[in-house]
Amino acid sequence: MLFEEVNQLLEPGYLQTETGYFRLPNGHLHIAVLIRMPRCKGKMVEWWFGYMGDSEKYRMWHPKDHLVGEWENWSPGKYIGATHIIEEHMGEGIMNGKAYFRDPSEFFDTSRFEEANVGAAICADALTDQDDHMGYIIHFARDTDFGCEMRSRFWLFDAPDASGVAVMKHCYEEMGYLADLLPDLYAKESGNP
Repeated sequence: MLFEEVNQLLEPGYLQTETGYFRLPNGHLHIAVLIRMPRCKGKMVEWWFGYMGDSEKYRMWHPKDHLVGEWENWSPGKYIGATHIIEEHMGEGIMNGKAYFRDPSEFFDTSRFEEANVGAAICADALTDQDDHMGYIIHFARDTDFGCEMRSRFWLFDAPDASGVAVMKHCYEEMGYLADLLPDLYAKESGNP
């Protein structure tokens, strides 16, 4: 799926590749990861990004790989328009980068969200630590009867194929950690069931 075709995530059912990676005709590397998150709802995922304000909380998301997670222009509950500065293990090395979070309406036709059971669409520009644009990130939570499904997507411009395996593995693990911790943490910290 090309980045310009992102509204395909709003269609019912599943796409041909929900977990995997491949090279697109335009040369970009596309990575897809599907994680089922029992007891979680998209509103909890949305809340998480407004809660995760320091490195200690960032490390909760992936205790083994996440090292540093600091913010520019972030305030509690408000991550859109903020930049997350990260350092984490990725593949065989350490990656330093940034994610600049944007409003979902800049990526999607948000008028279709309710019909598509969209609980959260976390959208970001992937940047190098020198602020060079290197791709896009979407964490797309679709609410279900059991909780939600996280359908994460990455489009990386100049990444080698080895990045596909590394990003896919990392995302699969971090969303698994989030699925485990989020329901109880959200109830405790937000005061909402």
